[in-house]
Amino acid sequence: MKQLNNPFVVYGYKGAAYFCDRKAETEKVVKGLSNERNITLIAPRRIGKTGLIHHVFSHIREEQPNVCCIYFDILATKTLEQFVQLMARNILGRLDTPTQAALHKVQDFFSGFRPTMTFDNVSGMPTFSLDIVPNQEEQSLQRIFEYLRQSEKRCYIAIDEFQQILKYPEAGTEALLRSFIQFIPNVYFIFAGSQQHMMSDMFLSPERPFYQGSQIVMLHEIEEPVYFDFAKTFFTRRGQQLQQSVFHYLYDKVDGQTWYLQAVLNRVYSNQQEEITETDVNQAIQELLDEQEVAFENYYLSLTTNQAALLVAIAKEQAVKSPLSQPFIQKHHLPALSSISTALKSLTESQFVYQYRGAYIVYDRFFGMWLNERVEH
Repeated sequence: MKQLNNPFVVYGYKGAAYFCDRKAETEKVVKGLSNERNITLIAPRRIGKTGLIHHVFSHIREEQPNVCCIYFDILATKTLEQFVQLMARNILGRLDTPTQAALHKVQDFFSGFRPTMTFDNVSGMPTFSLDIVPNQEEQSLQRIFEYLRQSEKRCYIAIDEFQQILKYPEAGTEALLRSFIQFIPNVYFIFAGSQQHMMSDMFLSPERPFYQGSQIVMLHEIEEPVYFDFAKTFFTRRGQQLQQSVFHYLYDKVDGQTWYLQAVLNRVYSNQQEEITETDVNQAIQELLDEQEVAFENYYLSLTTNQAALLVAIAKEQAVKSPLSQPFIQKHHLPALSSISTALKSLTESQFVYQYRGAYIVYDRFFGMWLNERVEH
């Protein structure tokens, strides 16, 4: 594997050498899939669930090269048709080789949906799209699952941001998918999601179709000592010093959230200081806030007056256990309780805030810092 110029990866998966820990979680997911269990992976955004999925698939490809591993993210889909198209592009042709054989099989199998083949510019792999007319989404989805079943090839499919299916206008999408998934003996799924309350309701409520249909894996922060050892190793190799107290300062500042740790460490590492200090950490954070200021301003301007006032108040406090309490409302000169209750509901649903360790915080740690430092109360 090619050595990276900067070992603190911010985007994508670059291999096990640059992936911190998650040994127990990796073993749990691999063991579950290998023993015919679907996996539900629940974690806040930017804590590393997508990286874990790619790490698991990398491990599986090494140990079980005959298994097909497929990942796709459905966050951008708005309808069942878009879900089916995305699924088709990522699955069709992947279970057949060579390309010509794949083309003929898909064309025959999906003749009623006029499949179109193109080639991915990066991987060179064929990708397919289907001509789905209104009210044919269910039939085309059924054909995709039948295609998977008839291949008889063992396959693991990870669907990221799976809670998005609950926002589709088509009624019964949840039950529809469950009805297809439960009858495919050669395919097992990772259902990953970042909206914890929606994922928990979907998989832990007895009245829901996916209840008891998978093994639940909750992803938490990587423990500070483990992350420190991981980070220190790379600095030490280049003759730089990273003291535990400095790393603790950073870890505490971003609540141990993986992506934010990686983003700051990436900047600090690139500056090539001989000894890393808290000042270096703060300068790296300010760099990141400056670069995202336009986006943060747009986020802030998109809010109503009540939403903005409540979000800024939460950012100033950093963590608020009772945002509807009178002391909090009075301290920050917020409007009436009913208005704040409505604003809190909207901010939670739009993922500007969420509950973390029993308190409400601004979801994006850097946005929270920006609000705290640069927006007048």
